[in-house]
Amino acid sequence: MSKSASRARLAEIIRKRSFGRGEITLASGRKSDFYFNLKPTMLDPEGAALLAELTYEALKDDRLDFVGGLEMGAVPLAGAIAQLSWLKGHPIAAFFVRKKPKEHGARLAVEGLAKGESLEGKRIVIVEDVTTTGGSALKAVEAVRDAGGEIVLVLTMVDREEGATEAFAEAGLEFRSLYKAGEFLKG
Repeated sequence: MSKSASRARLAEIIRKRSFGRGEITLASGRKSDFYFNLKPTMLDPEGAALLAELTYEALKDDRLDFVGGLEMGAVPLAGAIAQLSWLKGHPIAAFFVRKKPKEHGARLAVEGLAKGESLEGKRIVIVEDVTTTGGSALKAVEAVRDAGGEIVLVLTMVDREEGATEAFAEAGLEFRSLYKAGEFLKG
């Protein structure tokens, strides 16, 4: 399937499985009359494959070492991208950042690294399912920077276009999205 056909098909899946109208309170605390819950798309076999394919294509030339982000939105994405990157011969390892470190065990904020493995000096992309103001991704950025990682960019599947671009610019971060919310509000 061509990139444009994959993109169109993924938009259909998002529209059907993950987009809705009706008043909702977002993670940012803002109220909205539309929402995206990308989990049904990220966990659908075709949706997961298309998200991984389009995301990998958007990232393949960035010489990345790791892909990850804040739980839960980034977990299915990072895992799918890592698997596809291995199959494509350009492996990008995955990790995720806990919203709050576990109070038992190793008490890690960053999960998915093997014993002795570190983000120190590694090139990293933060991925997110849906971005409104950028607050969730910035939490992941902070944890990765605390671990010594270099943030190359933040990539979201859907940008709600409600301040994230400005927040990332202010933080000195490149920001990209696969889709803009306006693409789903038209019809």
